[in-house]
Amino acid sequence: MLTADYPRNDVPLAYRVAESIQQTWDTKTLVLEPRGSATPRCQPGQFMMLYRFGVGEVPISISGNPAGSDILEHTIRAVGAVSTALCAAAVNDTVGVRGPYGTEWDLRSAVGGDVVIVGGGIGIAPLRPVIVDALAARTSFRRLIVIVGARAPADMPFRDDLTVWAATGDVELYPTVDHLAEGWEHEHGLVTQPLSRLHLDPDRTTAFLCGPEPMLRYCAQTLLDKSIPATRIQVSLERNMQCGVARCGHCQLGPLLLCRDGPVVDYASAQPLLTIPEL
Repeated sequence: MLTADYPRNDVPLAYRVAESIQQTWDTKTLVLEPRGSATPRCQPGQFMMLYRFGVGEVPISISGNPAGSDILEHTIRAVGAVSTALCAAAVNDTVGVRGPYGTEWDLRSAVGGDVVIVGGGIGIAPLRPVIVDALAARTSFRRLIVIVGARAPADMPFRDDLTVWAATGDVELYPTVDHLAEGWEHEHGLVTQPLSRLHLDPDRTTAFLCGPEPMLRYCAQTLLDKSIPATRIQVSLERNMQCGVARCGHCQLGPLLLCRDGPVVDYASAQPLLTIPEL
């Protein structure tokens, strides 16, 4: 029985796997619909705790556009016991969902200016709703630049989306891979390479970065070198989130608890913390 001080979103709700979409050899997108009560509506950048019964739960960011719908989309890479079990979930299986938690991408701060989005590997998943929202309000922004990196073409998620985005003519799209494969016709190298070539207006550029921590640091430094203020660089950080409600302390990064104060923070807040090896 719930008590007055026990938040409602601490309780996992039952969701049905409505669709399982294979993105890459080790990554799937689960489309989830509530079997009964739905969680509160989430915002791009926030995450849910997904529970696979009998195995455990993990934090997974929203990868779909949640506006106006109780349907959830989560893109998951099979890297551990829980994420592997979630990827193995079949249509009509039940998973537990609680949330939403954390901070969101502030796309509104970019209105009237240029938007730079850089996603490394599965890091493009939390950024996908930002791209969808920016395209839906395309006239509110000047340039929309999307850089997506992966280890190899076979590891590139959302290939269909990339094709659609490129076809619109509204996106400056730079897919890049570390390792070439036959048939790949795009960039070869790290995401910092196309980023470093961009000519950006430092007074009217807002950047959104998600990926491995070294990638975040190098991309952020590339933008700082272009005189983009650190306050206009938003990053999504990852630590070992276990409770999701700022109680266990596993996701602490200096003074921040990332399940509460993140995962999205501006680089002015993140930079001094990411330079401390002990953190």
